[in-house]
Amino acid sequence: MTQLPLAKALNAGLRRAMEDDPKVLLMGEDIGRLGGVFRVTDGLLATFGENRVLDTPLAESGIVGTAIGLAIRGYRPVCEIQFDGFIWPGFDQITSHLAKLTNRLEGRERFPIVIRVPYGGHIGSIEHHSESPETYFAHTPGLRVVTPSTPNDGYWMIQQAIRSDDPVIFFEPKSRYWPKGEVDLETPSVGLHVSRVVRTGSDATLIGYGPMVSVLLAAAEIAAGEGRNLEVVDLRSLSPIDWDPVVASVEKTGRAVVAHEAPGFLGMGAEIAAGISERAFYSLEAPVLRVAGFDAPYPPAKLEKLYLPDADRVLDAVDRTLAY
Repeated sequence: MTQLPLAKALNAGLRRAMEDDPKVLLMGEDIGRLGGVFRVTDGLLATFGENRVLDTPLAESGIVGTAIGLAIRGYRPVCEIQFDGFIWPGFDQITSHLAKLTNRLEGRERFPIVIRVPYGGHIGSIEHHSESPETYFAHTPGLRVVTPSTPNDGYWMIQQAIRSDDPVIFFEPKSRYWPKGEVDLETPSVGLHVSRVVRTGSDATLIGYGPMVSVLLAAAEIAAGEGRNLEVVDLRSLSPIDWDPVVASVEKTGRAVVAHEAPGFLGMGAEIAAGISERAFYSLEAPVLRVAGFDAPYPPAKLEKLYLPDADRVLDAVDRTLAY
């Protein structure tokens, strides 16, 4: 075990993937000499050279389109989108082409492309720098969508994503880039698309992913001081979803609260709530409740604490579900 922040764990995972496979290359804006805005690719240019760590023009559509061509020629490109809100210029390439090409070509070609996307708030940034666009991509057939919440998951999931023969949208919670956590450099804990119970409990189930997992764990710790025993499930994968740990937890507790930073309307919380209702209806003692960002554009930095779900809002939902 070693202690690393998520940004360094991702860097180590990328380095190991590049050492293991010479066909893995990185591309994105300012990822080479600068090492990326969040320094996730720091030092990789010096080790692997500019033929494998490519500083690209500011053109997300061009980045993804070029990656598609490289994949056809046998490479495994890892693209960085500098900020979540910058992904929209590449949206057509991702959803109209990358997601559909394997099906369009009846499986004759595979597209092992990873698109890294720093996402979420809590960094006090400006418009288009703190959004959570994950639902758009989870809704698109042909894409795998994952998000780590811990340094250990970051280290292993980026390598697993790179080894996938399908395109993977890899959302990185930038509010979690700096806190350190234990990383096992030898053995992965679980597979890429496995949900995991990260805190056991019996009174209600809290479900989240990425940046919300730390908030849910904080809420569960506060609740423990009030005599309530909350279970926390980290989804890790948004497409596909590993339902078994989620359903097993809800069948045990009878209550569920789903939380994410993205707006609530048609968000991942709606899908999780519907999935639980379909799979564990007779175990539910209360409706599945959602805690989310408000259905409004992301606010100026000084207001983001009012916009983003926190432990208090989660615990308010817990109070409501336990009141049934």
